Amino acid sequence: MRPALLVLPLFALLCALLVRPALADTRAVYHGGVYFGSVVVEPGQIVEGDLTVIFGDATIEGVVEGDLNILGGSVDPRPGGIVTGQVHQVGGTVAQAVVPWAPSDVEESPLLPDGRLLWRISWNLLALLVFLIFPLRTRMVLDRLERHPGWCAAAGVIGCVAIIPLAVLLAITILLIPLVPLEFVCVFAGAFLGTAALALLIGRRLCELVSPATTPSPLLALLVGLVLITAAELVPVLGTLVLVLVGLIGLGATLLSFATESVGVPTSGPPATTA
Repeated sequence: MRPALLVLPLFALLCALLVRPALADTRAVYHGGVYFGSVVVEPGQIVEGDLTVIFGDATIEGVVEGDLNILGGSVDPRPGGIVTGQVHQVGGTVAQAVVPWAPSDVEESPLLPDGRLLWRISWNLLALLVFLIFPLRTRMVLDRLERHPGWCAAAGVIGCVAIIPLAVLLAITILLIPLVPLEFVCVFAGAFLGTAALALLIGRRLCELVSPATTPSPLLALLVGLVLITAAELVPVLGTLVLVLVGLIGLGATLLSFATESVGVPTSGPPATTA
């Protein structure tokens, strides 16, 4: 069976997991800290310290004496729920440090297609920056996309599934806990790199269709591709699938490029330049 056919059911499952949080895994919290998955502050409960929730929702029915940071989820305030500090939803101070021009107060997740266009521009600018800094690596990821799109999607599914278990394993070792933030940084960097390569591929194909006699510059092709991807992500409902698909295949292509390089598989073609 072809790899692309194996990916389809896994991709559908991944879309469901990303678009709709797993409320069945919601757990009560009684003190501040970092939590993976959805949490709830029960009525009458006072949580002292900042509360950070990663890849989950935060239901606030009690009191949080500190800041509330939500990464990859949303906040659900209930009657009687109080947050004495600031509420940062999907990004907050962390994203502001990386993307200072992004909006700080958003009612919806910027990962959803109905989010603000400014988040799309911020994401695209970071992908453009990654391309300018790592043109050779982008070319290697692009080569994986062109030659093995099915395996890129499969690698993306495996990578996404392995994120949380790997973080748990690092946390269990105690000594390797500092590597947990590094893991998420690497995942986001891989997603940006894959997005740049995928946009470069899409933009180049479109430019070749419009003007077959000329070869577009990589920078022009990248900009055209980013515009097309952004436009597709802003389409209601369908945009969510496009967003997940771009991140999934992009991350998989990045992982595949490092894997093939480590075993000595060469990539074809010269490195891309920004000229």
